[in-house]
Amino acid sequence: MTRDDLRRRFESLSPRGAGAAIAVRVLPRAKKTEVAGFMPDGRLKVRLTAPPVEGAANRALVELLAQLLEVRVAAIEVVAGATGRDKLVSVLGLAPELVDARLRAAGPSRPAARGKRRSPSR
Repeated sequence: MTRDDLRRRFESLSPRGAGAAIAVRVLPRAKKTEVAGFMPDGRLKVRLTAPPVEGAANRALVELLAQLLEVRVAAIEVVAGATGRDKLVSVLGLAPELVDARLRAAGPSRPAARGKRRSPSR
């Protein structure tokens, strides 16, 4: 799919409630499937137990987002980045503000941490 194809596809997505686009960073083979928060650049960070093999992680991502956003699985599609960690996902039938509110309610409100956590020194 070319950039022009993507642009045409998202021209129909507008704040009028037709849909929204979500930038997602996926971490496959995690211990738990969950929303890990938002990255400093605004991308949604998602951990998935599914491996990145034969579309398993993409299917798990779509199912998780459908559950969190309370929409049908058919309303969610990975439109860019199907083989990478960074993806662009379309959500049809929900206003962008509602998508943002539901995703923020599902995950931590703080930015996703980078690297290993250190225990506080005493």
